[in-house]
Amino acid sequence: YQVNKPTQRWTNLDHDHELYCAGHLFEAAVAHRRATGKDTLFEVATRFADHIDSVFGPGRRDGAPGHPEIELALVELYRECGETRYLDLASFFVDQRGKGRMRGHGLWGPQYHQDRVPVREAMVVEGHAVRQLYLTAGATDVYLETGDRTLLAAMERLWEDMAFRKAHVIGGFGAQPDGEAFGPAYDLTSDHCYCETCAAIAAMMWNWRMLLATGHARYADLLERSLYNGFLSGVSLDGARYFYVNVLQSRGGIERPEWYGCACCPPNVMRQMALVGHYALSSDDAGVQVHQFMPLEANVEMSAVGTVKLRIATDYPWDGHVRIVIEQTPATAWTLAVRIPGWCNQATLCVNGEPVDGAGARGRYGRIERSWCTGDVAELSIPLPVRLIEPHPRIDAIRGCVAIERGPLVYCLEAVDQQTGAELLDLRIDAEAPTEAVWRGDVLDGVMAVLAPGAVVDPIDWDDVLYRMVGAQTASLRNRAMLMAVPYYAWANRGAHPMR
Repeated sequence: YQVNKPTQRWTNLDHDHELYCAGHLFEAAVAHRRATGKDTLFEVATRFADHIDSVFGPGRRDGAPGHPEIELALVELYRECGETRYLDLASFFVDQRGKGRMRGHGLWGPQYHQDRVPVREAMVVEGHAVRQLYLTAGATDVYLETGDRTLLAAMERLWEDMAFRKAHVIGGFGAQPDGEAFGPAYDLTSDHCYCETCAAIAAMMWNWRMLLATGHARYADLLERSLYNGFLSGVSLDGARYFYVNVLQSRGGIERPEWYGCACCPPNVMRQMALVGHYALSSDDAGVQVHQFMPLEANVEMSAVGTVKLRIATDYPWDGHVRIVIEQTPATAWTLAVRIPGWCNQATLCVNGEPVDGAGARGRYGRIERSWCTGDVAELSIPLPVRLIEPHPRIDAIRGCVAIERGPLVYCLEAVDQQTGAELLDLRIDAEAPTEAVWRGDVLDGVMAVLAPGAVVDPIDWDDVLYRMVGAQTASLRNRAMLMAVPYYAWANRGAHPMR
């Protein structure tokens, strides 16, 4: 618009992306300033923000972006420079929702743009998944800066609808290809789902904000699920090819392209890779919280305590041992809080080899308050047995199926690994038989694979019949076989083979 259509600015907020692109510019400018100390891009961003503020707001023009993003970016701009007009403008855009004036996509109405009801009155996540989740991330940011608890109550309500009724097992979101959208509750098909990579990223962004807002481990748990599965599957092992859509079942022929005409996912993957370390830790006046387990070194400044320097060593998610070494600490006592994943039945937390009582309950944070000394070591040990997960019975598309998990990883079967020669749809796992996790350095750049006893179903006399009376003739199991499962994130790296 600045170059080609200067007379048509702000004329199609529903479907053009002026405010959306402005938001990404603001985020880039803040990141650039924090990394380099330079104001060159930041000055561009604040001039643009001032221009937008002169156009939109109370007493000026109503309206909101069809694709949210500027809301969270304006809050970040406010955090960087302290200009309250930017926070006020973010609040204004959040409050513009629910007026029913935005045109939908295809057969969709205002809900496609989250414009059906005001944000504070919304009961369900709906419409375009990335739009919905960028909006909730921005609204949560507004809560974090204003303390408006009506926003937090709405966010908790929407999160529960998403997490308990509309989340694929990989931490992917947006079940409907039409509109890249959330569908009805429990409408979670495997082969025709959408699960856009950007939606997994947006969910991680929102879960991180909800974690900071509440301290509840469930948000870190869902962030972890999306990180290791729904997001990581969006890029090939060599980093050169990408998925826009992440299905949970393929009959073959699906592979990652090198690029997309709608190029939101590849650069979003790059951004997420660059900032993934920021999801590991947080701090407050009481101490340091460890949310995600990855090797790192960190200097943490706490205004009430001082500087803490720590180092984390781990081979997670292949191994469940996490070692936290305190390399510098003030004399004042502070609390180290370590997340116990919700999928873990029982973990142990020790300091200098001594167990911490009551710190191993799943779905919470083990808290250690003490006067730390340089060289102290806290160790978290998380058992990583193979788990078989069953779906809610209302998810009709996968009723009677199971998923294989180990640690935070969801597993899949690829045809290339099976020795039966049968179609994946004819394979059954023996849910009563023991499974085995084995390291395979020769597979997919090195993964922990899962071996599971199973068999091939022989569909007797179904060759010329698609439907028949119940009990006419039963199928039989033949060819007992050992099935091999690999982490879902790594599928489609060895050709366009069937996957389930």
